[in-house]
Amino acid sequence: MEFESRYEISRTAEFIRGGNFTKVALQFPDELLKDSVRVASALRNELRRLGGDGNVKDASLFVMADTAYGSCCVDEVGASHVGADCVVHYGHACLSPTTKLPAFFVFGKAPMSVSDCTKNLVDDAVTSGKPILVLFGLEYAHLIHNIREEVVAACESRPQLEIQFAEVLCSDMNPSNKQNTSDQGMVRASVLIDDKSFGKLAGNRGIGGLVWKLREGRKMEDHLLFWIGSDNSAFVNVVLTFNACEIVRYDAAENCMVTDFSQQKRILKRRYYLVEKAKDANIVGILVGTLGVAGYHHMINQMKELITAAGKKAYTLVMGRPNPAKLANFPECDIFIYVSCAQTALLDSKEYLSPVITPFEATLAFNRDSHWTGAYVMEFRDLINSSLAESRSHSKEARFSFLQGGYVEDFDTQENDKEEEEGALALANATEKALQLRDNANSLVKRTVKSGAEYLMTRSYQGLEIHNENSLPEPYLIGRSGRAAGYKDEKSEMGNF
Repeated sequence: MEFESRYEISRTAEFIRGGNFTKVALQFPDELLKDSVRVASALRNELRRLGGDGNVKDASLFVMADTAYGSCCVDEVGASHVGADCVVHYGHACLSPTTKLPAFFVFGKAPMSVSDCTKNLVDDAVTSGKPILVLFGLEYAHLIHNIREEVVAACESRPQLEIQFAEVLCSDMNPSNKQNTSDQGMVRASVLIDDKSFGKLAGNRGIGGLVWKLREGRKMEDHLLFWIGSDNSAFVNVVLTFNACEIVRYDAAENCMVTDFSQQKRILKRRYYLVEKAKDANIVGILVGTLGVAGYHHMINQMKELITAAGKKAYTLVMGRPNPAKLANFPECDIFIYVSCAQTALLDSKEYLSPVITPFEATLAFNRDSHWTGAYVMEFRDLINSSLAESRSHSKEARFSFLQGGYVEDFDTQENDKEEEEGALALANATEKALQLRDNANSLVKRTVKSGAEYLMTRSYQGLEIHNENSLPEPYLIGRSGRAAGYKDEKSEMGNF
């Protein structure tokens, strides 16, 4: 019963039967793959039990592992290989809206001391004197109702305390049930906690599958954020997005409070440095980090327009999960933009040949009207059709480069709007300059290539040479036999000593 409760076998079977799905993909992360066979077997038995008289056709179940991109996103590409009509996602999820397939989420049920968490939460509310906003990892969503009840009981004698809990956005989503037709891919939200409808209404805030609504006249900076969970990508997303808020974390595994987030705060300094480095880039690679999150195609096109408007060259690369070895195959790219969900967007690119930035950082780097204010946007869908992305600057003034230590002229200052011929010539000059080869010392090589193919021909290693003229195998010769101290065909010279 504990196993079926943790993997929500009954609710999953009801979702499959309710949607009349016949091919179901079960997506497991690596750490849960050991239970995949047992889950599939229990789910198949429950589906047959719900089928009753046997007239209902059995649904085919397919186990998916080793997703092409982040395991927190629904792998629609993998599900399409078997023609699945829905996906059941197990484990940690970012709840990014899907593009085509319906999805059902099983977050898991991690254990936690409810009484200890409640005590620390109330103590922090009394000490800080600020309104408290409780955020949590989705694996603890099943216990939030119990914590809320204990907090209400503990605060009966302290009416001045203000503690607000976020809600889980949804436990299932269906792209066909959109409330609007925008490219942001808003989906129907059936809330898991308290069974209330909590859709994306005006004034609501949200992050990582959690949503809440601020009270009248309140700002996020007025709250103390109380995070329940581990120090994972979801928590880093919260720290960077709400970096102006005071944040504390309750480690549910260790039953202790953590208040030192200096390491997470230093990430912002690193990101600001990458923004400045991106401004000096000539060739930009757009890494496709998802093929299922709604709006990813729109964001790729938006990044292309942004890069082109800045007078730079753009390449689009699809390679699954990036790593230093993969990106080292494209040394001509000065920087890469990673279009993925918010919880996988931050790559520690210290070991990479070229840095990897997010679409928000690219917008700051390539849009002359944008300036760093300290605010940080992790979700790329928040940039679609936003005022930050729409503004364009055509300033003819030189830009000061902090890395080069002087003023530089971007490519867009070379354009001449008087005649079309002069404008085309300026664009050709900019492209030629972008394709100039660089050596290991980062200095320009004298010769300039005219195309990407010609550039690849100049690399020192070009692979094995295969001659297809003769398909017969080459003859082989038998070499020496014996030991190096004395081969069998080698005469001994011991007599000469």
